[in-house]
Amino acid sequence: MSNFRWVICGLLFLATTINYMDRQVLSLTWKDFIAVDFHWTDDDYGTITGLFSIFYAVANLFAGKFIDWMGTKKGYLIAIFVWSVGACLHAICGWAALGIAGGSVTALTTISVWLFLACRLILAVGEAGNFPAAIKVTAEYFPKKDRAFSTSIFNSGASVGALAAPATIPLLARAFGWEMAFIIIGALGFIWMGLWIWLYDKPAKNKRVNQAELNYIEQDSDIANVQDRDNIKEEKTIPFWDCFKYKQTWSFIVGKFMTDGVWWFFLFWAPAYFSDRFGYTSDSTMGILLILTLYLIVTVLSIGGGYLPTYFVEKKGMNPYLGRMRAMLIFACFPLLGLLAQPLGSFSAWWPAILIGFLGAGHQAWSANLFSTIGDMFPKSTIGTITGIGSMAGGIGSFLINKGSGTFFTWADGQGSAFSFFGFDGKPAAYMVVFCICSVAYLIGWCIMKTLVPKYKPIVVE
Repeated sequence: MSNFRWVICGLLFLATTINYMDRQVLSLTWKDFIAVDFHWTDDDYGTITGLFSIFYAVANLFAGKFIDWMGTKKGYLIAIFVWSVGACLHAICGWAALGIAGGSVTALTTISVWLFLACRLILAVGEAGNFPAAIKVTAEYFPKKDRAFSTSIFNSGASVGALAAPATIPLLARAFGWEMAFIIIGALGFIWMGLWIWLYDKPAKNKRVNQAELNYIEQDSDIANVQDRDNIKEEKTIPFWDCFKYKQTWSFIVGKFMTDGVWWFFLFWAPAYFSDRFGYTSDSTMGILLILTLYLIVTVLSIGGGYLPTYFVEKKGMNPYLGRMRAMLIFACFPLLGLLAQPLGSFSAWWPAILIGFLGAGHQAWSANLFSTIGDMFPKSTIGTITGIGSMAGGIGSFLINKGSGTFFTWADGQGSAFSFFGFDGKPAAYMVVFCICSVAYLIGWCIMKTLVPKYKPIVVE
């Protein structure tokens, strides 16, 4: 049997890595480079990250349906082209803002925020296509029992991207300017496009997939031995608005809404947290090491999370959904460690880095299994649509926590000792509040999901 499905998985991993590196350039340059040029506050940054989440949420609502309609090959190409262009355009914001604002500091701040928002809109529209396309490709190339593991591999690109970003982006910004950091990282997407055109086709049409591998991929179908490659057809699709009639859709929506914002909060705010709380800037050796440690923990631990449901299915005889939900309950407990991050930070900055790393690993393992519940329940023809709908909910949750946090941090910083929480004052107290919210979100989400869909119930479209 050939194993070309793992090459495809590698391409999905690479795309997700690039996706998150493009998303991280701003968070790793704003505090120590961009804010210095444009006089941004935490609230300004919170506005940009919060509205990016809204742009991403709205785009996801349409991106999933677009991928199902256009197909994974063309749809993925268009998505990564758009977000790579959007990533590179950030570089122009600085030059344009200086030209338009003249000598006014207030105008410079306002205009720069609006220009960055325009670029974040383009970036969000393109990036919204990544997960609907990747999840659909995973369902095309892997049987149900392997999907959580393959999803955890490509989804680890998020943490690898977040791991590679602090090791490269601040150094690029310091050496060549923050504008070139956006251009260099954004250009990686164009390289990926060439690999995708060369290597991808649907399994039945891909010459690199032999008959034995095709039979393995299609083992969940009603056909025992797939010999006629040309006559493999997808199931009937579910009309867009009809998707909302199913509790399975709402279960996925809840899972994404409750937890995506946690990941995005730490993705966007961790560099600023270590700078604010401990004085380690994003381009300092210690600042880089802390972020690298955080995401190294996420990367190593999260991949194993995709194997756990496979163990439950193959060794314990559970159906895929039951095994997945059992695994997700375990992963929902990891974020509780976040409750200790801020208190232990009083002893050393390494404690928050390590504990947030465990929290992030729990999220990535949770996310891989959450995505795989779509393939368990829905026909392949509708996977992109459902992924987009759920990702929209995740984007809304991310907007609430990112914009809310930015406003909250600015307010708490102004209050100083007048605002206290769990023994912390001012902005550290605000960080403690947000850490508490992030830590319990997964268990709450799991309980609601289990209530909505207590048992394995796949949707069959007649």
